[in-house]
Amino acid sequence: MRLGLVLAEAANGLRRNASMVVSVVLVTFISLTFVGTAALLQLQIGQMKNYWYDRAQVAVYLCTSVSTTAGCTDGEATEEQKAAIEEQLSSDTLSKYIDEFYFEDHDQAFANFQEQFKGTPAADYVTPEVLNETFWVNLVDPSQAAVLVESFAGMAGVEGVVDQRRYLDQIFDVLNAASYTAITVAAIMLVAAALLIATTIRLSAFSRRRELGIMRLVGASNRFIQTPFILEGVFAGLIGSLLAGGAVVAIVVFFVQGYLADNLSFTFVDLSDALLVVPLLILVGVVLAAVSAGIAITRYLKV
Repeated sequence: MRLGLVLAEAANGLRRNASMVVSVVLVTFISLTFVGTAALLQLQIGQMKNYWYDRAQVAVYLCTSVSTTAGCTDGEATEEQKAAIEEQLSSDTLSKYIDEFYFEDHDQAFANFQEQFKGTPAADYVTPEVLNETFWVNLVDPSQAAVLVESFAGMAGVEGVVDQRRYLDQIFDVLNAASYTAITVAAIMLVAAALLIATTIRLSAFSRRRELGIMRLVGASNRFIQTPFILEGVFAGLIGSLLAGGAVVAIVVFFVQGYLADNLSFTFVDLSDALLVVPLLILVGVVLAAVSAGIAITRYLKV
């Protein structure tokens, strides 16, 4: 097979169908950008889980004078009840699950509240006595928080036991929903790109039907006839995937590492992650284009 002739035929097809090729490039670019964004979001979720789950604490909230739960019928937790809770945390039964724990009284809770909600109306009317005194517990394995919840459920002086991971799960559920949405949009766009590539190849073949007829008459093989059309699709898919890779890198550099990193302390996706995703996008773009173009030209030649 003469490579120069094949490449010349492919270039001729690209020139004849320039507007359709641009459409293929744009659709491929947009769809693969969604794919790359979804992949980065999944990497972010995984890294956030590894980081925050290990730091999630279990909070044993003690009764206050305004508590209304069943375990707080006697009002604020007494010193005896606090001592009983601390003794339970230090017991042989629970100590093997606990890495460390510490006690936060009303004044410490108030100071933390004032720092967290500084400048808001809540900071002006909340008083120390309405804030729960709390035992904060770091577990050896955060997934075993249910052990503490069961141990202190209904215990005198305990208003409630909260595993902070449940708040993280809500955040991760939202992020996963966004990731799945991006994947769904990307899948639809990839189907559109495949159909557009097939249509472009069929139009290109139709515009050169006389040349194809001559090639068949002189005994040109199907492989020789099909290759320029497949190269046309691969070229358009490659350009679109390269643009998508550039967009993913730009998103990480200028948005994630630029804007988000300056405003959020849990941004972990970096340039190395983006460069890990880019080859995947190029592979998907090229394979999608090659398969779509190959199927389209094969079916056209059989007609």
